[in-house]
Amino acid sequence: MDSAAGWQPRYAERAARLKASEIRELLKLLDRPEIVSFAGGIPDPALFPIEAARAAYAECLGSETAGRALQYSVSEGYLPLRQWIAGYLGRLGVACAPDNILVTSGSQQALEFLGKLLISPGDTALVSAPTYLGALQAFSGAEPVYDELRPEDGNRTAAAYADAAAASGQVKLAYVVPDFANPTGETLSRPARERLLDLVAELDIPLIEDTAYSALRFGGQAHPCLQALDVARSGSIDHSRVILCGTFSKTLSPGLRIGWICAAEPIVRRLVLIKQAADLNSSLLNQMVMHRLAETTFDGQVSRARVHYASRRDAMLDALGRHMPAGVRWTRPDGGLFVWLTLPEALDGSALLERAVGEIGVAFVPGAAFFPDGRGLNAARLSYSLPPKARIDDGIARLGRLIAGDG
Repeated sequence: MDSAAGWQPRYAERAARLKASEIRELLKLLDRPEIVSFAGGIPDPALFPIEAARAAYAECLGSETAGRALQYSVSEGYLPLRQWIAGYLGRLGVACAPDNILVTSGSQQALEFLGKLLISPGDTALVSAPTYLGALQAFSGAEPVYDELRPEDGNRTAAAYADAAAASGQVKLAYVVPDFANPTGETLSRPARERLLDLVAELDIPLIEDTAYSALRFGGQAHPCLQALDVARSGSIDHSRVILCGTFSKTLSPGLRIGWICAAEPIVRRLVLIKQAADLNSSLLNQMVMHRLAETTFDGQVSRARVHYASRRDAMLDALGRHMPAGVRWTRPDGGLFVWLTLPEALDGSALLERAVGEIGVAFVPGAAFFPDGRGLNAARLSYSLPPKARIDDGIARLGRLIAGDG
């Protein structure tokens, strides 16, 4: 075995399903200042609570706490942080306790753990189309079959989903980003949320609710999170079939890698075993710092982020309206970090990206990356989170001219 190819026969079959994230690869373009990047949905570092983080690290590494902060810890997570998360979710209508919370290394780890816990090879996972690329990556290692979830369309019945899955396995979970979805920026209506809860109840499956962007609302009608609606129906978090994934990455800091799962206690106990096998525990020092940041800065940071990103969302929508040629459509999000662009049928997003980077210095994520079956060729995800408003206008103008030339 003197070459990389020589190892191929030794890989597990599931390794063939592993694919590089197009988004992670495109992030490399951020190091090229001539590129206007709409690719990475990453927070603007200008918003990070740097001084508060510096003070929190100094406090946690003080003489009385340094030994503990640098030590191993329990897999469930730092208790004061879990208490804060439970209190925060209580404000959202989810009555829960610290025992319902598992701290994870970002919500991406949460999704991977849930795929391991819930999916056997051949089982069906219901996902929106398009959906979050990271969820497809997290679940695919468990070798599911994907079926399209259409919560705004109430015409497809639970029996239809079950019949479609019967050939290979069974429907095991549904996954949705209900607020300002990655990649479309769209939000589920209240009737769609109720229909979705009816559907998973009839199928008797868990519903994974990804709330990564829910705090970043700029306008529109706010709706209760799915877990709050289901707790109200069932009477208790421990009788709810909704599993909520949350993160501090879009509000406080992605670099600390702190996310969480909130679920019925029996599910959390099983997930703790997976956590122990994966990494024993998330960094205790980072958890302690995040707890202090959450206690002292969370509400203020969220308020600043809403104003900041709303301004950039408005700049992008204005630029799209002025620079995009006829035949191009886009979503108008009420929050979050993304706009979904639908191109004329003849255009291929991947081919357009290659030309855009090489010829006009603009990057985005081609739409097909967000579909499990390769659809979405004539679509693109644009993020307005990072470029300043003048760069947004310039980049959209360049992209509009390129599309018009190909149209």
